[in-house]
Amino acid sequence: MYPSVKKVEPKSDYVLFVSFCNGEQGTLDMKPFLDFGVFKQLRDETAFKQVKVSFDTIEWNAGVDLDPEFVYDTVTRSEVPERV
Repeated sequence: MYPSVKKVEPKSDYVLFVSFCNGEQGTLDMKPFLDFGVFKQLRDETAFKQVKVSFDTIEWNAGVDLDPEFVYDTVTRSEVPERV
């Protein structure tokens, strides 16, 4: 079972700061997804900033949400330093 999202904050340049119920936190860069399907509507910065926690994941008022496993895996993976 994946930890649920506890808090999400929109930052500049379509990045989200995400905190989980287990204390882990990190960033999720949404830019790579903004050219696809329902995510296109989040290119509007006003719509993007309407992000909120819904149940155990992230959701926007535009009816767009993210799979909780994707959010956790992407955020925690991006915070691990690359090995040399």
